[in-house]
Amino acid sequence: MKKQIITINGFPGSGKSSTADLVAKELNFKRFSSGDFMRQIALDRGISLNELSIKAETEKEVDNDIDNAVKKAGETEKIVIDSRLAFHWIPKSFKVYLDLSPEIAKERISNNLKTNKFRQESEGQANIDEIYKKIISRLESEKKRYWDLYKIDHTNKNNFDLIIDTNKNNLNQVVDIVVKEYKNWINN
Repeated sequence: MKKQIITINGFPGSGKSSTADLVAKELNFKRFSSGDFMRQIALDRGISLNELSIKAETEKEVDNDIDNAVKKAGETEKIVIDSRLAFHWIPKSFKVYLDLSPEIAKERISNNLKTNKFRQESEGQANIDEIYKKIISRLESEKKRYWDLYKIDHTNKNNFDLIIDTNKNNLNQVVDIVVKEYKNWINN
């Protein structure tokens, strides 16, 4: 049976959090962000998000804590979850992947770092080239971890019900597409 849950994954900087926030508001759903949860773990440990990703390659409790938080969120109906692995942990959810090229992602993340204090604290300041390197490093680290732990490629688009290029669609268009396709999915 389908769950009234939308799980959103995507390339770093693709707008997962912004999309999830607005979709949840539009549908009057709750909201959970594993990225915010992970950033808080990094802050609590006094390290950057990239450093936490690398530590997670050998410290399985990092992923266990995140995965357990996602699973717990998935026990709730009417929720939007942005998370790398929620599509896996909540297989009866409506699974969305937001796609974006790394070149555009680095620009978006750079702009977001200028105004997002939570992201600044967990990821630090960086120039555009450093941001690009961090994006690729984090993505490679996640791919390795998730494959080693679960034999999952979280970037394989075959795992998702809907794929949206967030460079070709602005935020409001992305939200409209997700809401429309979710309603079609849940009603069929």
